[in-house]
Amino acid sequence: MPEATQLLTFALICLGMVLTPGPNMIYLISRSICQGRQAGLISLGGVALGFVIYMFCAAMGITALVMAVPFAYDALRIGGALYLLYLAWQALRPGGQSPFQLRELPADSPRRLFTMGFATSLLNPKIAVMYLSLMPQFIEPGHGSVLLQSLVLGSTQIAISVTVNALITIMAGSIAVFLAGRPLWQQVQRWLMGTVLAGLAVRMLAEGRR
Repeated sequence: MPEATQLLTFALICLGMVLTPGPNMIYLISRSICQGRQAGLISLGGVALGFVIYMFCAAMGITALVMAVPFAYDALRIGGALYLLYLAWQALRPGGQSPFQLRELPADSPRRLFTMGFATSLLNPKIAVMYLSLMPQFIEPGHGSVLLQSLVLGSTQIAISVTVNALITIMAGSIAVFLAGRPLWQQVQRWLMGTVLAGLAVRMLAEGRR
């Protein structure tokens, strides 16, 4: 089992990452605003399934394989950091958009909503970075079964991400309406998220393998 301090640190990092804008958040918010909360929650079910797939892949040894190949690990770490910097720039650049900005999307069936949420999750570089380059830094072979530690950390990430995304999905319409009439709040929200993203990217670039 991971130590309590390690688990808490990992949980806080997961919280920070899920609160930053990425493909999952943008897709869920867009669906909730355009098609209603139920559509957003169905999409979230697909996103959650993607998390489960990543967790079991990491637990079954793909993470160990990546960690054993220095170039693969560094490529994921650097590529993930560059992706986070790109998201930060999208939020901070002049004319950048908030994920809560109203946009038009065609209505989709529940099956398509779930499938699109699943695909968005699997193709989300931020989640790949979380499981393949960040999570292994919190696994210590001397603290028991690596498989169990992977499952505990993965379950922690899933619980935090699903809970936060569910709250954001349910409240997306109200948040969008609130921000639409308050340009200053939109700028504050964009700069806050952009700063957090940039900070995570710098941390990833500064950290080597443990």
